[in-house]
Amino acid sequence: MSETPPKRRDYRWAAVRRIEGQRRALALAYFGKRAALSAVYWGVDLGESCSFYGPILFNRTGYSRIAVGPNCVFRSAYRSNEAGVNRPCMLSTLAPGAELLIGRGCGLSGTVIAAAERVVLGDDVLCGANVTIMDSDLHDPASPIGGQAPHAPVVIEDGAWLGLNAIVLKGVTIGRGSVVAAGSVVVGSVPPGVIVAGQPAVVVRELDPAMPPPSRRS
Repeated sequence: MSETPPKRRDYRWAAVRRIEGQRRALALAYFGKRAALSAVYWGVDLGESCSFYGPILFNRTGYSRIAVGPNCVFRSAYRSNEAGVNRPCMLSTLAPGAELLIGRGCGLSGTVIAAAERVVLGDDVLCGANVTIMDSDLHDPASPIGGQAPHAPVVIEDGAWLGLNAIVLKGVTIGRGSVVAAGSVVVGSVPPGVIVAGQPAVVVRELDPAMPPPSRRS
Protein backbone atom coordinates (compact mmCIF):
# COMPACT_ATOMS: atom_id res chain seq x y z
CA MET A 1 0.00 0.00 0.00
CA SER A 2 1.52 3.26 -1.14
CA GLU A 3 1.84 6.11 1.30
CA THR A 4 0.22 9.44 0.59
CA PRO A 5 2.96 11.94 -0.25
CA PRO A 6 3.18 14.85 2.19
CA LYS A 7 1.57 18.05 1.02
CA ARG A 8 3.99 20.72 -0.01
CA ARG A 9 3.51 24.07 1.61
CA ASP A 10 2.10 26.71 -0.72
CA TYR A 11 4.54 29.53 0.01
CA ARG A 12 3.01 31.80 -2.62
CA TRP A 13 -0.43 31.52 -0.99
CA ALA A 14 1.07 32.25 2.44
CA ALA A 15 2.80 35.39 1.10
CA VAL A 16 -0.33 36.56 -0.74
CA ARG A 17 -2.48 36.03 2.35
CA ARG A 18 -0.12 38.17 4.42
CA ILE A 19 0.00 40.95 1.83
CA GLU A 20 -3.75 40.88 1.29
CA GLY A 21 -4.33 41.12 5.04
CA GLN A 22 -2.17 44.22 5.22
CA ARG A 23 -3.86 45.72 2.16
CA ARG A 24 -7.31 45.02 3.61
CA ALA A 25 -6.44 46.71 6.89
CA LEU A 26 -5.20 49.83 5.08
CA ALA A 27 -8.28 49.89 2.84
CA LEU A 28 -10.64 49.54 5.80
CA ALA A 29 -8.97 52.45 7.58
CA TYR A 30 -9.04 54.63 4.44
CA PHE A 31 -12.65 53.92 3.44
CA GLY A 32 -13.79 54.20 7.06
CA LYS A 33 -12.45 57.76 7.26
CA ARG A 34 -13.85 58.54 3.83
CA ALA A 35 -17.32 57.29 4.83
CA ALA A 36 -17.22 59.30 8.06
CA LEU A 37 -16.39 62.50 6.16
CA SER A 38 -19.08 61.78 3.56
CA ALA A 39 -21.62 61.20 6.33
CA VAL A 40 -20.80 64.59 7.86
CA TYR A 41 -21.03 66.25 4.44
CA TRP A 42 -24.45 64.73 3.65
CA GLY A 43 -25.83 64.98 7.20
CA VAL A 44 -26.10 61.20 7.70
CA ASP A 45 -26.25 59.69 11.21
CA LEU A 46 -23.55 57.01 11.08
CA GLY A 47 -23.23 54.55 13.95
CA GLU A 48 -19.99 53.49 15.59
CA SER A 49 -17.75 50.61 14.49
CA CYS A 50 -19.13 50.30 10.95
CA SER A 51 -16.81 48.73 8.36
CA PHE A 52 -16.47 49.82 4.74
CA TYR A 53 -14.94 47.65 2.03
CA GLY A 54 -14.82 50.27 -0.71
CA PRO A 55 -16.69 53.57 -1.06
CA ILE A 56 -20.28 54.14 0.05
CA LEU A 57 -22.46 56.73 -1.67
CA PHE A 58 -24.90 58.91 0.27
CA ASN A 59 -27.56 61.14 -1.28
CA ARG A 60 -29.77 62.84 1.31
CA THR A 61 -32.49 65.25 0.20
CA GLY A 62 -33.08 68.26 2.43
CA TYR A 63 -35.38 67.77 5.45
CA SER A 64 -35.04 64.00 5.26
CA ARG A 65 -33.09 61.53 7.40
CA ILE A 66 -30.59 58.72 6.81
CA ALA A 67 -29.43 56.84 9.92
CA VAL A 68 -27.18 53.79 10.13
CA GLY A 69 -26.81 51.76 13.33
CA PRO A 70 -23.53 50.54 14.83
CA ASN A 71 -21.47 47.54 13.67
CA CYS A 72 -22.80 47.48 10.12
CA VAL A 73 -20.67 46.18 7.26
CA PHE A 74 -20.79 47.69 3.76
CA ARG A 75 -19.10 45.87 0.86
CA SER A 76 -18.74 48.03 -2.24
CA ALA A 77 -15.45 46.85 -3.76
CA TYR A 78 -15.93 44.25 -6.48
CA ARG A 79 -13.60 41.79 -4.73
CA SER A 80 -15.13 42.25 -1.29
CA ASN A 81 -17.79 39.58 -1.85
CA GLU A 82 -17.10 36.40 -3.82
CA ALA A 83 -20.65 36.48 -5.21
CA GLY A 84 -19.61 39.47 -7.31
CA VAL A 85 -20.38 43.04 -6.27
CA ASN A 86 -20.97 45.14 -9.40
CA ARG A 87 -21.67 48.54 -7.81
CA PRO A 88 -21.04 50.46 -4.58
CA CYS A 89 -23.54 50.57 -1.76
CA MET A 90 -25.77 53.64 -2.11
CA LEU A 91 -28.26 55.10 0.40
CA SER A 92 -30.63 57.80 -0.88
CA THR A 93 -33.64 59.77 0.26
CA LEU A 94 -35.79 61.15 -2.53
CA ALA A 95 -38.10 63.69 -0.91
CA PRO A 96 -38.38 65.97 2.12
CA GLY A 97 -39.62 64.06 5.15
CA ALA A 98 -38.32 60.71 3.90
CA GLU A 99 -36.56 58.34 6.31
CA LEU A 100 -34.01 55.60 5.59
CA LEU A 101 -33.17 53.77 8.81
CA ILE A 102 -30.74 50.84 9.14
CA GLY A 103 -30.44 48.92 12.42
CA ARG A 104 -27.38 47.54 14.16
CA GLY A 105 -25.21 44.74 12.81
CA CYS A 106 -26.54 44.77 9.24
CA GLY A 107 -24.48 43.56 6.27
CA LEU A 108 -24.89 45.10 2.81
CA SER A 109 -23.02 44.20 -0.40
CA GLY A 110 -23.46 46.45 -3.41
CA THR A 111 -26.87 47.29 -1.97
CA VAL A 112 -28.91 50.23 -3.27
CA ILE A 113 -31.67 51.61 -1.02
CA ALA A 114 -33.88 54.56 -1.99
CA ALA A 115 -36.57 56.03 0.25
CA ALA A 116 -39.22 58.49 -0.92
CA GLU A 117 -41.28 57.91 2.25
CA ARG A 118 -39.77 55.38 4.67
CA VAL A 119 -37.47 52.36 4.43
CA VAL A 120 -36.52 50.57 7.65
CA LEU A 121 -34.07 47.68 8.07
CA GLY A 122 -34.11 46.05 11.50
CA ASP A 123 -31.12 44.62 13.32
CA ASP A 124 -28.89 41.94 11.72
CA VAL A 125 -30.47 42.19 8.29
CA LEU A 126 -28.26 40.73 5.53
CA CYS A 127 -28.38 41.92 1.93
CA GLY A 128 -26.48 39.77 -0.55
CA ALA A 129 -24.66 41.15 -3.56
CA ASN A 130 -26.49 43.78 -5.61
CA VAL A 131 -29.78 43.87 -3.70
CA THR A 132 -32.15 46.76 -4.49
CA ILE A 133 -34.73 48.13 -2.04
CA MET A 134 -37.08 50.96 -3.06
CA ASP A 135 -40.31 52.33 -1.59
CA SER A 136 -41.18 54.25 -4.76
CA ASP A 137 -41.78 53.67 -8.46
CA LEU A 138 -39.57 56.75 -9.07
CA HIS A 139 -42.01 57.98 -11.70
CA ASP A 140 -45.74 57.85 -12.27
CA PRO A 141 -46.40 55.01 -14.75
CA ALA A 142 -49.43 56.93 -16.06
CA SER A 143 -47.36 60.08 -16.55
CA PRO A 144 -43.70 59.27 -17.28
CA ILE A 145 -42.84 62.97 -17.60
CA GLY A 146 -43.48 64.55 -14.22
CA GLY A 147 -46.18 63.55 -11.74
CA GLN A 148 -45.96 62.17 -8.22
CA ALA A 149 -44.50 58.67 -8.18
CA PRO A 150 -46.51 56.11 -6.18
CA HIS A 151 -44.74 55.13 -2.96
CA ALA A 152 -45.38 53.16 0.25
CA PRO A 153 -43.12 52.28 3.21
CA VAL A 154 -40.85 49.24 3.25
CA VAL A 155 -39.97 47.40 6.47
CA ILE A 156 -37.46 44.55 6.67
CA GLU A 157 -37.56 43.05 10.14
CA ASP A 158 -34.72 41.74 12.32
CA GLY A 159 -32.62 38.89 10.97
CA ALA A 160 -34.09 38.81 7.47
CA TRP A 161 -31.77 37.71 4.67
CA LEU A 162 -32.08 38.97 1.08
CA GLY A 163 -30.21 36.88 -1.47
CA LEU A 164 -28.11 37.85 -4.47
CA ASN A 165 -29.82 40.34 -6.86
CA ALA A 166 -33.09 40.36 -4.91
CA ILE A 167 -35.40 43.34 -5.49
CA VAL A 168 -37.82 44.65 -2.85
CA LEU A 169 -40.48 47.09 -4.04
CA LYS A 170 -42.84 49.56 -2.38
CA GLY A 171 -45.30 48.66 0.36
CA VAL A 172 -43.52 45.45 1.40
CA THR A 173 -42.88 44.12 4.91
CA ILE A 174 -40.49 41.18 5.19
CA GLY A 175 -41.01 39.32 8.45
CA ARG A 176 -38.44 38.56 11.09
CA GLY A 177 -35.90 35.91 10.07
CA SER A 178 -37.32 35.30 6.60
CA VAL A 179 -35.15 34.58 3.57
CA VAL A 180 -35.61 35.99 0.07
CA ALA A 181 -34.04 33.70 -2.53
CA ALA A 182 -31.53 35.01 -5.05
CA GLY A 183 -33.01 36.85 -8.01
CA SER A 184 -36.46 37.21 -6.46
CA VAL A 185 -38.72 40.25 -6.88
CA VAL A 186 -40.76 40.96 -3.75
CA VAL A 187 -43.98 42.88 -4.43
CA GLY A 188 -46.08 41.64 -1.49
CA SER A 189 -45.45 41.31 2.21
CA VAL A 190 -43.67 38.22 3.57
CA PRO A 191 -44.55 36.56 6.90
CA PRO A 192 -41.86 35.79 9.49
CA GLY A 193 -39.80 32.61 9.31
CA VAL A 194 -40.28 31.57 5.68
CA ILE A 195 -38.34 31.33 2.42
CA VAL A 196 -39.79 33.15 -0.59
CA ALA A 197 -38.63 32.82 -4.20
CA GLY A 198 -39.68 33.83 -7.67
CA GLN A 199 -40.83 36.79 -9.72
CA PRO A 200 -43.07 37.73 -8.00
CA ALA A 201 -41.80 36.03 -4.85
CA VAL A 202 -44.06 33.50 -3.13
CA VAL A 203 -43.61 31.34 -0.05
CA VAL A 204 -41.87 28.08 -0.92
CA ARG A 205 -41.38 26.68 2.58
CA GLU A 206 -41.28 27.46 6.27
CA LEU A 207 -37.98 27.67 8.11
CA ASP A 208 -37.05 25.49 11.04
CA PRO A 209 -37.13 27.75 14.12
CA ALA A 210 -34.05 25.91 15.44
CA MET A 211 -32.01 26.71 12.31
CA PRO A 212 -29.06 29.00 13.09
CA PRO A 213 -29.08 32.46 11.49
CA PRO A 214 -27.01 33.04 8.34
CA SER A 215 -23.45 34.30 8.51
CA ARG A 216 -22.98 38.03 8.93
CA ARG A 217 -20.93 38.02 5.76
CA SER A 218 -23.38 39.57 3.33
